[in-house]
Amino acid sequence: ELRMSPALNGKADHGWYRVSVKPMRNNAESYVRWKVSEVTEDRVEQEHIFQELQVAIHYLDNAPAGFFSLLRNGSIAYMNATLARWLDYDLASAGSASLMLSDIASQDVAALLTNLPGKPGEETVETLDVDLRQRNGRPLPVRLLHRVSFGAGGEAKSSSTLVLNRLSGATAADTGDAYELRYVRLFNNSPMAIASLDGEGKIVNANTSFIRLFGALSPIAGKMEGLPVSVIISDAQRQDFTKSILSAVTDGCVDPAPLELLSAEESPRALRVWTQPVTDAGDPKERAVVFALDRTELRQVEEQLVQAQKMNAIGQLAGGIAHDFNNVLQAILGNCELLLLTMRPTDSSYQGILQIKENSKRAARLVRQLLAFSRRQTLMPTVLNLNDILSDLATDVLRRVMGGKVRLELFHGRSLWPVQADVNQLENVIINLSVNARDAMPEGGLLTIRTSNVTKESTVLSGGNGILEGDYVLIEVEDTGHGMTPEIKAKIFEPFFTTKGIGKGTGLGLATVFGIIQQSGGFIDVESEVGKGTVFRIYLPRYVEEPKAQVEDEPAAGDGSGSVAPVADLTGQGVILLVDDDDPVRMVNKRALEMRGYSVLEAVSGVEALKVVDTLDKPLDLVISDVMMPEMDGLTLLGELRNRDPSIKVMLVSGDIRDDLMDKMPEDGSLKFLPKPFSIKQLIETVKSIIGH
Repeated sequence: ELRMSPALNGKADHGWYRVSVKPMRNNAESYVRWKVSEVTEDRVEQEHIFQELQVAIHYLDNAPAGFFSLLRNGSIAYMNATLARWLDYDLASAGSASLMLSDIASQDVAALLTNLPGKPGEETVETLDVDLRQRNGRPLPVRLLHRVSFGAGGEAKSSSTLVLNRLSGATAADTGDAYELRYVRLFNNSPMAIASLDGEGKIVNANTSFIRLFGALSPIAGKMEGLPVSVIISDAQRQDFTKSILSAVTDGCVDPAPLELLSAEESPRALRVWTQPVTDAGDPKERAVVFALDRTELRQVEEQLVQAQKMNAIGQLAGGIAHDFNNVLQAILGNCELLLLTMRPTDSSYQGILQIKENSKRAARLVRQLLAFSRRQTLMPTVLNLNDILSDLATDVLRRVMGGKVRLELFHGRSLWPVQADVNQLENVIINLSVNARDAMPEGGLLTIRTSNVTKESTVLSGGNGILEGDYVLIEVEDTGHGMTPEIKAKIFEPFFTTKGIGKGTGLGLATVFGIIQQSGGFIDVESEVGKGTVFRIYLPRYVEEPKAQVEDEPAAGDGSGSVAPVADLTGQGVILLVDDDDPVRMVNKRALEMRGYSVLEAVSGVEALKVVDTLDKPLDLVISDVMMPEMDGLTLLGELRNRDPSIKVMLVSGDIRDDLMDKMPEDGSLKFLPKPFSIKQLIETVKSIIGH
């Protein structure tokens, strides 16, 4: 379209012409067709319409009321200059659809405006007194006339909203009463969900927080008026809630106790609900008001705190009984071993004593489980190759434990890094997980155990256990069993929690696993889905050996000389001071040492032991002391002995090691420790290695 001046007819100052060009071909000849049409009248009419539109936009932009239009995704398609000025936004950015409703309104108000109910094919207009949010975060009290049209399927289309400024002295006139305005603003902007009820317990009016929390429970999304308020509460607690409402409506109870309830959703929220009677309502329909506070997050924190306190209490209990109980087991096991040494297998009492010994060992394992759960057991870490450990375990134990229905597959990671852990406790972890996997597959299935390296770069934060960045060796124990629900999964590491029948499990297995892995410096994660099986992932820190100076005179292992290690000689000689406040334990250990050729002195406390040391004419070869004793504990005794003779050899024994005592243990390796209950062979071998003769 071209503007030409003067017009081609010579009668006007200018004219508008539409020119089109088209190539044409006629036989062998080629042409270009030009077509010129005069469109002056059409163009003048368009200019008039555009000018009128500009005037209308000018009036709309500068009207004494605000205006904005919403798209279905919540973005603002248009905002007039008045509202942009009230909210302190640049008009160019406010109308580019980059500004969202959530930028100028609270979450509750935004949810209310985008979820208004309506019938298919109709329009609805709602009047709302709320606060909008200025760019600096300050509230702007407004009255909204919000118009929404709905499609044939009932879906909300774009909307248009008129905004009246309710601030004192604003351009828009405030026709409402100041107190009413203040009440409406507080009502709709309250973070607490509030709804007024009629005499039948149906909702008369609900604020934005109430609609946001419970709007999805309405048959018509967001439409709460006329709905029985009891539908927001779970079926099991609905009757108690209804009684509370009736009490407020009929009896006028002015201070009813709050109720702790659950919402009626699939994943229920924890609610604290109050019901108050209304005696002077402006609306005669209103007979009561319900206040609801969402306590889900607070409830979770409270449960975590209670759980932590429970775990700590059980841990303290486990550690407290371990010392005394292990002393009892030490005496039983020691005397059983001494009796068995004097008997032949054909003696009538031999099998009975053997059974006492085996059951005492079972009791000792149970105590170790309690200590592992409370992370107070004494670990004996060594450098391990997990592939070797798992291969031996699968050959000797796991395939027999799995039975004929469950198939075991083992996949070794290549070039697996070493780890430092207690081999016995680590085997206990794998066996516990494997037994649980077997029980989850009563009809048979597949148990897969995999190992692999996890580099620092690929460290994954998962399961809420907060896996720290670093290099790890990963053990995965995966089954094809029935899986776990989220509720069960959340409790599996709790002590004494079990899904097995009575007599089929103590509920300490996974709690023990968790304690061992945590105490070993690792992490454990679990992934499970009902019907799809479970996978436990154990992350153990990679062991990096510190460089050591090579000793030139040290003989090389496996030098090809063909020499055979001699049979261990457990007899010895030397003077040993045995310090223990438990008479049966001290007596059985003294007898065992004397049978091997050692001279044994006794003391029932640290104070008495120092008196014995001070009266001796010659130095002791070894002091064996219990850690937990009255008057003076074993570590204090160790310090006193080292003050008298820095070279004195000391071995500590105990059924429990408290954290404060463990912190005092010397780190130079000069102190030997033996956890109770121990066998006579373990005692003699340790003594022999310390004394050396």
